[in-house]
Amino acid sequence: MKSQAASKPLLRAVEGGRAAERHRRPAKPRIFAEAPRQVSGAIVSGLVGIADGLGMVAVATASTIWIAGQVGDAWRVMAVAGLLGAVLLVNLLYWAGAYRFGTLSAPGASFCRSAGACLAVTAILAAISLGAGIFGPSERRWLVAWFAGGVLLLWGIRVAVLLFIRHARTKGSLGKVVAVVGAGAIGQRLLRQLNVKSDPDLKILGVYDDRLSRLPPRCMGHPILGNVDDLVSDARSHRIDTVIVALPLSADWRLTEILNKLTVLPVDVRLCPDQFGFQLSTCGISHMGGLSFLTIADNPLHDWKWVAKEIEDRLLAALILALISPMMLAIAALIKLSSRGPVFFKQKRYGLNNELIEIFKFRTMYHHARDDNAEQLTRRNDPRVTRIGAFLRKTSLDELPQFINVLRGEMSIVGPRPHALAAKAGGLLYQDAVRYYDARHRMKPGITGWAQVNGWRGETQTIEQIQKRVEHDLYYIEHWSILLDLRIIARTVLGGFTGRYAY
Repeated sequence: MKSQAASKPLLRAVEGGRAAERHRRPAKPRIFAEAPRQVSGAIVSGLVGIADGLGMVAVATASTIWIAGQVGDAWRVMAVAGLLGAVLLVNLLYWAGAYRFGTLSAPGASFCRSAGACLAVTAILAAISLGAGIFGPSERRWLVAWFAGGVLLLWGIRVAVLLFIRHARTKGSLGKVVAVVGAGAIGQRLLRQLNVKSDPDLKILGVYDDRLSRLPPRCMGHPILGNVDDLVSDARSHRIDTVIVALPLSADWRLTEILNKLTVLPVDVRLCPDQFGFQLSTCGISHMGGLSFLTIADNPLHDWKWVAKEIEDRLLAALILALISPMMLAIAALIKLSSRGPVFFKQKRYGLNNELIEIFKFRTMYHHARDDNAEQLTRRNDPRVTRIGAFLRKTSLDELPQFINVLRGEMSIVGPRPHALAAKAGGLLYQDAVRYYDARHRMKPGITGWAQVNGWRGETQTIEQIQKRVEHDLYYIEHWSILLDLRIIARTVLGGFTGRYAY
C-alpha cells in the first residue's frame, strides 16, 4: 500500500513533465492555419496540353473560315489538316518536354519550344500537302495563318500560365508541404541539402522525432514539432503532402514501427536513403520477384528505344551515303593526288560495351607518319598532317567514311565519339584521367555527338578537356531521344564539328 501511494506522486511528476514538454514545443507554423488549397503541377501541365490542342483546333477553324470562304470546297482539306496539325503539335510538345512543369515555369524554354514545335508541324503539313499535289495558293495562305495564329495562341497560353504560377507561389498554394521524421545525422544532412536547393515549390513544415527530451527546439533552422504520434494527428487535421523519413536503415525495428503508423495517412511517404544514398545520382524504384530495388542505372537503349535508334541509324546512314557519295569520290581523288598511300585510314577503337571495332576515316596524315594507336594526338600545325588532311580534319570531312561503320551496325550517327586506344590527356590515359570513363561505352559510338557540337573535340592537352567531353557524353546517354539526335545532326550540318582544339 505504501509503495502504491509513493508511486502516485511519481506518476503525476512524469505526466507533469510530459505536459511541460508539450508546452515547451514551438507553436505550429502559420502554414497549418493558412495553407490554401493545393495546386498540382501535374494538373497544370495537363490543362496546358488540353488548352493547346483545343486552341489549335480553334485556330485551324478560324483560318479555314477565313480562307475557304474564297475557295469553295477547300475547307475539307483544311479541316483535316487542322485536326492533324493539332494532334501532331500536342504530341511533339509532349515529346520535347514542353509540358514539364519546370519548362512551363521558364519563359525562354517554354516560348522557344512551343514556337519550334509549331514551325516543325507546319513544315510537316506543307510536305504532306506538297506530296499530295494540293499545295496551292489557298493552302499556303492557310498554313501561314495557322502558324502565325498558333504561335500567338501558344505564347498567350504560356503567358497566362506564368502569371498563374507567380500568383499561386505568392499565395503559397503551389508546391508541396513536407514534414521530416528524424533529427539525427541523416535528417540534418537532408535538411541542409534542401535548404541549399531552396526550391520555391517545396515548403518544409518542420521536423518530428520521438526523442524530444534529447533534442533542441530547432533542427537546421526548422522547428521540431513533436513526435510521430503528433505528426499523425497534424496530418489528419491539417495539410501535409509528403512525409520524408530520415532514419538509418539499420534501425529496422524503429523504421517498421514508424512506417506502419504513417501508411494509414492520405499523404506521400518517402524513405530518405542512408548516408551512402547521398552519394548516388537520381534513382528510381524497380520491382522484381515481388521485391523492390533502387534503380541506380538503366540500359539507355532498351526495348523500343533500341529499335528506334537502329531504324534511325540505318535509314539515315543509307540516305546520307547516297547524297554524299559524289563528295566522297572527290575527296578520295584529292587524297590520292596529294600524297602516296591508301585513301582510307583504319583504326581500332572501343565501341559498345568496350568491344574493339575498326573505324574508317579518310587518311589525313602522310602514310609513313601514321599513328595507328594515337600515341600522340594531333597538334596545331602538326607536320604529320597533309595539306588536304588539315582541311579535312578542320571541317571533319575525314569522318564521312564512318557512315559505312553505321551501316555495318558498329556505330551510330549520333553518340559518344570513339577514342583511340592510347589517347591521353595531361599525360594520363583517358580511362585513368576520368572516373567512370567507360560509362560512355554504354551506347554505340557516334560520328557526331553532344560533346562535339558543343566544341569539345580535338586535342586534349589537359585533364579538364577530356572531363568536359565525357561529361557531355554522359549527359547525352542519360537524356537520349530521337529529338535530341535530330537536334545534334542539325547543329552538325549547320556548324560542323567546330572547336578550339580541332586540328
